[in-house]
Amino acid sequence: MAISHARVALVIALLLAASSPLAGQSAKPAPVYRSPSGVTLKLLLGDSTLGPEVSVGELTFPPNIDSGDHAHGAIEVLYVLSGELQHTVNGVTENLRPGMIGHVRPPGMIRHRTGAAGATVLVIWVPGEEANRIIGRWTKEP
Repeated sequence: MAISHARVALVIALLLAASSPLAGQSAKPAPVYRSPSGVTLKLLLGDSTLGPEVSVGELTFPPNIDSGDHAHGAIEVLYVLSGELQHTVNGVTENLRPGMIGHVRPPGMIRHRTGAAGATVLVIWVPGEEANRIIGRWTKEP
């Protein structure tokens, strides 16, 4: 049985997050960044904890949002925690609900849409430098 690279990345990132001594022992909260559209990213694990290989965050999409078509320079894995996320990759759409995974590999085009409930997802980027590229365009919350 073949396992996709995205699923392997998810498993590795979740194992690292669960076993990292910094994950449960940090005295300071994870930094939060906000996009111009209102999406927030709580950066749970990044360069300062894992290095550049993988980043893990919690993305919160407000209700009725449309990210527009975009691409990432890394594999992006999304695991839905709550709400529902319409996940479109290269024109193919899936409606992801809690417990479901979506992913995209570069240079694939991706689009995220939410309904009235919005959505919260665990996001993993491999390589992790993608998180730095994203937060470089977003505003750090106080």
